[in-house]
Amino acid sequence: RLVFVGGQVGWNAECRFETDDFAGQVRQTLANIVAVLAEAGGEPHHITSMTWYFTDKAEYLANLKGIGEAYRAIIGRHFPAMAAMQVMALVEDR
Repeated sequence: RLVFVGGQVGWNAECRFETDDFAGQVRQTLANIVAVLAEAGGEPHHITSMTWYFTDKAEYLANLKGIGEAYRAIIGRHFPAMAAMQVMALVEDR
């Protein structure tokens, strides 16, 4: 079975942002991904690739330590193929 997860952002199950902190939103986004996978019977080690979109490369680079901490806390030591890219805008402004 294949599960494709897309469009995850850093809000909670009630579609509310609890923080504007970059690493905090990454943590919530990763938790959302894990929750979707769990609904389909999957786990983080089943992830084969991830694409990260952000609007500010400097902010992304400034938060790498916090992003890494959030990633290890939620996903663990599983490192699928990943791409990260800056885009002009996202549909969700926050």
